[in-house]
Amino acid sequence: MTDWQDYPADEPDLREVAGRLKVWRDVESPELGNRRDILALLPASHETSRQRYPVVYMHDGQNLFDTATSFAHPWHVSRTTTELAREGIEIIIVGIPNAGPGRIDEYSPFADSRIGGGLGDAYLDFMVDVIKPEIDGRFRTEPGRASTFTGGSSMGGLISLWAFFTRTEVFGGAAALSPALWFARRSFFREIETLPSPAGRIYLDGGTAEGPMLLSDVARLRDRLVEKGYRPGRDLRFVIDRGGAHEETSWGRRLPAALRFLLGSPDGDQAVAATPAEMRR
Repeated sequence: MTDWQDYPADEPDLREVAGRLKVWRDVESPELGNRRDILALLPASHETSRQRYPVVYMHDGQNLFDTATSFAHPWHVSRTTTELAREGIEIIIVGIPNAGPGRIDEYSPFADSRIGGGLGDAYLDFMVDVIKPEIDGRFRTEPGRASTFTGGSSMGGLISLWAFFTRTEVFGGAAALSPALWFARRSFFREIETLPSPAGRIYLDGGTAEGPMLLSDVARLRDRLVEKGYRPGRDLRFVIDRGGAHEETSWGRRLPAALRFLLGSPDGDQAVAATPAEMRR
């Protein structure tokens, strides 16, 4: 039987959270030839009710909960889920830590001749064939695609979009925060021309402190998604965060709105025009 343990509660966020963070140690990925821990943040009611919960699979999992393991600052996801629970939105968050030096390879389905990539499909096989069956078997999930989502930032945003468009039987929505659409000479824009338009919700954003290239890319993708039939405020939410930077604090601040949208709270396009000075940063 798989051994899930309570995550050490030294982090202040985790001592205060309404819920329990569990860890599955040293999980082997046959697809990738490596191992990592898998984290699952359960709502407080998981222990006391028979309720089933939607699941959001998030990348860069070591940055989500714990200051000690995060790259800079954590996303404080446990604060977000506690806030959402007060609104009646209860979810399971699964955090999949990245592979360190192998992060770029795993988070891109395209090979970039300069910096690597190309293992994205194998990484998604690991998510779908190893992690998801264990989560659905161990915890009280709603396992269908309408209740299964994925999300991440930068390269994690790119692989989240790829998961939504290529694993259409599994994922019913994706949150792409500041996605690295530039990767492999913007291959995603070429690929999306031949990909299906699955039903579901897409949250897409960028920050004005991330520079004109990223803002241009996310706006271009927003326009292409609208052409593919996604409706702002219904299937698609697009946000430009004034002052938002390419870092965990900004992404964590935007996460509650992203999750609300994925889980069904209607909201409109919130693009904010960047000033010329912001665009030059």
